[in-house]
Amino acid sequence: MLSKSRVKYIQSLNHKKLRDEEGCFIIEGPKITEEFLLHAPDQILELYAVEDWLNDNKMLLKRMNPSAFFAISTADLEKISSRSTPNQVLAIVRKKKDPQEITVPPGVFLMLDGIQDPGNFGTIVRIADWFGISAILCSPECADLYNPKVVQSTMGSLLRVNVIYTNLAAWCKTNAGAEVYAATLHGKSIYQCAPLTHGAILMGNESKGVQPELLQLCKEQITIPRTGLAESLNAAVATGIILSHLAKQV
Repeated sequence: MLSKSRVKYIQSLNHKKLRDEEGCFIIEGPKITEEFLLHAPDQILELYAVEDWLNDNKMLLKRMNPSAFFAISTADLEKISSRSTPNQVLAIVRKKKDPQEITVPPGVFLMLDGIQDPGNFGTIVRIADWFGISAILCSPECADLYNPKVVQSTMGSLLRVNVIYTNLAAWCKTNAGAEVYAATLHGKSIYQCAPLTHGAILMGNESKGVQPELLQLCKEQITIPRTGLAESLNAAVATGIILSHLAKQV
């Protein structure tokens, strides 16, 4: 049985302030936990799971310190889970260290300006992984990568995509040679653009779009032509459409 203090500590990691202070975050569910056990077992600090899951994953658990995983009851899992329906296993994971210097990523990469919805943000990370995008530069106003809803939406892709927070306008000025293509409502049709081999695709805030200061620093504005009457596209959906056309050579 988990102590009250341990339950309280694990619950506290649902808050960004505590995640930042502790340098760790929560993952939940078999799929993402198994991905971390396969590809980054050293990042797992503690693992809590029901007995059946532990028995089914004995081989994977050999990849981590045996003193760091614990069998708990379904009732205890419900206490520490942020989900309405907890799913067998939860782990506390060490956050990646932030890079000291943010250079121009190789190939095609994404820039996100104020993507605040956790579901959208996590889905964009997953979409980037699908298209082989290895890096995303984000403005500080974006959702926190380690927010439980973001982590869940990435479906493990946060392991393979480097997500870096920085002042995008300042970064563009420092790296003036980087080609940035901003997604807007009134740009050049993506169907008139050749696939990219390098450079950034910039996606803006769900309601406000890309900041004017950033637009001035972009090489070109691009758009998905509208043929219907919808006002706009979901940010994650738009990212997927643009990458499917422009990131073919990644």
